[in-house]
Amino acid sequence: MNLLSVNQLSKSFGDKVLFKNINFGINYGDKVALIAKNGSGKSTLFKILQGIEIPDNGDVTFRKELRISFLGQEPNLDDNQTIEQAIYAGDSEMVKTAIDYGHLVESHYANPTEKTENQLDILTNRMNDLEAWNVETQITLVCANLGLNDLKQQVKTLSGGQKKRLALAQVILNEPDLLIMDEPTNHLDVTVIEWLEEYLRSYKKSILLVTHDRYFLDEVCDRIIEIDNHALYEYKGKFDYYMEKKAERLMMEASELEKAKNLYKRELEWVRKQPRARTTKSKSRVDAFYDIEAKARKKSIEKKIELSVKVERIGSKIIEVHHLKKAFGDKKILESFSYTFIKGEKIGIVGPNGIGKSTFINMLQGIEQPDSGKVTVGDTIVFGYYSQKGIQVAGDKRVIEVVKDIAEFIPLANGTTLSASALLTRFNFPPEVQYGHVSKLSGGERRRLYLLTVLVKNPNFLILDEPTNDLDIITLQTLEQFLLDFQGCVLIVSHDRYFLDRLVDHVFAFEGNGIIKDFPGNYSEYRQWKYDTEDEAEKLAKEQKVAEQVIAIPEPAKEVTQSNNPEKRKLSFKEQKELETLETDIDKLEKRKSDIEALLASGLTDADEIQKISSEFNAVAKDLDEKTMRWLELQD
Repeated sequence: MNLLSVNQLSKSFGDKVLFKNINFGINYGDKVALIAKNGSGKSTLFKILQGIEIPDNGDVTFRKELRISFLGQEPNLDDNQTIEQAIYAGDSEMVKTAIDYGHLVESHYANPTEKTENQLDILTNRMNDLEAWNVETQITLVCANLGLNDLKQQVKTLSGGQKKRLALAQVILNEPDLLIMDEPTNHLDVTVIEWLEEYLRSYKKSILLVTHDRYFLDEVCDRIIEIDNHALYEYKGKFDYYMEKKAERLMMEASELEKAKNLYKRELEWVRKQPRARTTKSKSRVDAFYDIEAKARKKSIEKKIELSVKVERIGSKIIEVHHLKKAFGDKKILESFSYTFIKGEKIGIVGPNGIGKSTFINMLQGIEQPDSGKVTVGDTIVFGYYSQKGIQVAGDKRVIEVVKDIAEFIPLANGTTLSASALLTRFNFPPEVQYGHVSKLSGGERRRLYLLTVLVKNPNFLILDEPTNDLDIITLQTLEQFLLDFQGCVLIVSHDRYFLDRLVDHVFAFEGNGIIKDFPGNYSEYRQWKYDTEDEAEKLAKEQKVAEQVIAIPEPAKEVTQSNNPEKRKLSFKEQKELETLETDIDKLEKRKSDIEALLASGLTDADEIQKISSEFNAVAKDLDEKTMRWLELQD
């Protein structure tokens, strides 16, 4: 079943062509990743799908009555709401139906009529269809897995990452037929990314997403579409398959370009020799010549970004950390941490958001002071700090001015120098972009410019705080190779598992309460070790903690008149139904429990059979206790 069709779509901004006459479709159950270089039109395409931007030509067709949810890079939220109110104010049909049902139940009990009775029957069926009876629990579980535990917190007090998670909770609870997401893993910590990955992998409907996270892409998507040189290409497979097939395509295009150039030279010579008056046959050949000319003058494959700046000499003394302590009130960030950095090592820093990773790297650079302990930095150390804040320059500044403010000429690793303009060209900023304003750059282009400004200072100790956010996959691959060859030290704070696995020698894992685990290995090895050593009781405790969190429908949805008399309220229609079901279930469970007890007392000798029956007995007993407690609550 086709959900979305994009036909002959084109979009340009002035002389800058983003894409031209592209076509693709999405069917029910498809999970598609969109890949393109920064500035190639990924976000613009998503805005066209949302109806925010208008294409130059072509059309977008959605299936009738299709339910769509969009997750943009910048969440659109009401700062005056709480997290809970924002979720209940979303587009979720399940949540809205549950609220309507609650209102109708209260109205029916206040003034029962045949009309409200019929409406209740309709809404009851709708609640069954949407599986909306446990909507409160579903909201709680989704929010808990996304790290949104205080549902009364005001949206205006949330960090950028928390707002992203709230927007993610809204679109997940909408359960749309087509979920469209732009960089959903940005600003999420690894635990949340892994949960989201698992959720989307089992999602039965359709997904279209932009992501730079290659592990996430492989786990979620089974098809890749790429915008390259204004055209769109499709690949049915995972990331490795895409890389293989793209390389084959580029080789074929390079071969065809070379053939066209050779043919163009021969045909050009023929055209120049022809007299003005031509036969019909020769005119046909001339027309064909212009087609050959267009192919021959097609731009060759763009060069990859070249990162080859000079690295300052690094001495034997790097950084020594002695018994570092840091806390904010009762929250411990570091508790007597010591470490001596050695030349050339590459360390990954991982841990949940807000646990103190950025505070730690700020202390290493002297930006923030510890409560006690000491950081000693070697005399030859030159820091290069790439922060999450990104580049901080006036929007009316030109791109080339940003680099020239640092240096007119930049020394390279091979001993030569490059002008600011030539270096920008190596970083895929063509002349027309170099003399444009920074405000005109896409988010990814701004991050790439920021990376350039960090590297041109010739650091020998790189600190990269979430460097993969907003960078396209092509730039990331180049950055990875540069860091692998980098002779200085590298400290990487990142939630990109693929990026960490390729680069780091060992991991500083922030585990909370001031504890930092120095693990010898990459991130995936650390996660496996953590999983293998985690106590089973802790896993059960975590699951139980999530399961026990329950929230109520927010105040706007409750219109029950409060009374000063402490009288018992009547059961709602839903609660009455639940009570009747519980009585039936309890009878069945008590009977089954008695049957199992009799079976165990009958003299069984098969060990496997005894273990199986014992497990069932424990499950039945637990279920019986829970239902009995709930029955007592409703009776009271």
